[in-house]
Formats: sequence, structure tokens, C-alpha cells
Amino acid sequence: MDGDGSIQVNHWRDKNLQYRFVIKLRYCPENLSMLNLIKNTIGGNVRVIKNESIIWVTNSKIAAKKLLGIFILYPPLTSRLRAQIKFMQECLIKNDVEWYLNNRNNKYLNRENFVDTNVPYFSEWLSGFIEAEGCFSIRNSNNHSFSIGQNEDRYLIESIRNYFNIQSKIRNTKDPFWVIETYRHSTFINLVEHFNKYPLLGEKLISYIKFKNIIN
Repeated sequence: MDGDGSIQVNHWRDKNLQYRFVIKLRYCPENLSMLNLIKNTIGGNVRVIKNESIIWVTNSKIAAKKLLGIFILYPPLTSRLRAQIKFMQECLIKNDVEWYLNNRNNKYLNRENFVDTNVPYFSEWLSGFIEAEGCFSIRNSNNHSFSIGQNEDRYLIESIRNYFNIQSKIRNTKDPFWVIETYRHSTFINLVEHFNKYPLLGEKLISYIKFKNIIN
């Protein structure tokens, strides 16, 4: 959810509010299997769109309250998703379409500058985040690398840097995007040890296996 997910509040003809949790990915068997795993674990529906993309979605207020309960136990670590959660919670409390229409463009105004990533589920969270945002690059020059980036939340990239003991500096390639890339074999070993415990589940697993085989 912190990578490819979104938490949405919409309206139907200015009469009723609609609450949605969504993850949209490129269609492939691995992503289909992963989203079905989410569906079977916490509910929702999975559908394929023209064999091009695949979406997991929940559409009811009951489902929204259930998933918000999960996020109370395991808060997301991006400021984007936290702002979306806060806005949905406010909409559920107000239950007023007019209030929603007047405030929907302001949900990111008080976006947090820093979120504490020192949480007991960080390792599990990290595999999910890499599934969405990580990149394993294989080059003919043997200058292989792992990179990951994020808009706004530099603290996330700093936490990932420390977790894997990456020596490279964080780069601000384009505001507000932060990225780190590593070419060190010692860091690759740390990556392999991590994924042995906290495996990838979707399409990113394919590129990781190719990457792992080559660096070995």
C-alpha cells in the first residue's frame, strides 16, 4: 500500500461518500497471485483490466473500517498514505458530502515531515516497499546495482540505507524525489540475507532471482 496503493474517498452524485482501498499493478501471473493472497487474507476483490493491469480494491464502508483497524496496528510509513488515512477517518466521522467537497483538496496540507520507522514490522514492510519501488539493475558492464527512491520522504530512504548498510549517498535527482543506488557486493549479500527471511511475492521476485543468480 505504501508503494502502489491508495486510500480514496469519492462521492456519488454529491449524495453519498464512497470509501476505497486500491492497489493497481501491471498484469502478470506473479502479481495476480500476490493480489489474490491479499484478497484471501483481508478481503476485497481482484480483477484484470484488458490483460494490461490488475487491481485489488475494496469499496464498502465496512471494509474501510476493517482495513483502517489494520493500519492502526501497523501504521504505514509514508507521509502520503498517512495523510490519506487521516482524511478518510475524518470523512467517516463527519459523514458529510459538503464537508468532503470543501476539504478534499487539503488532505496533504499538514503532511508529516518525518515518520518514525523504528517499528517491529519494518523488515516485512520493507519487502513490500521494495516490491513496489525497488529496482534490480543488470548491466553488460557487470556494474550491477540495486536502487530505490521515493517522493518527499527522505527519511524512508535514509532508513533503508541504514538497514542494508549502504555506503552510497542519498541523491535528490529531481524535487521532491530522493533515491539511493548501491553497487557494492557486500550490500548485495545483505539484500540476499534479507529476502531469504522476508521474500518478495510478486513480479519483482523474477528480477530479483535473475539479479541474485548473476551476483552469485
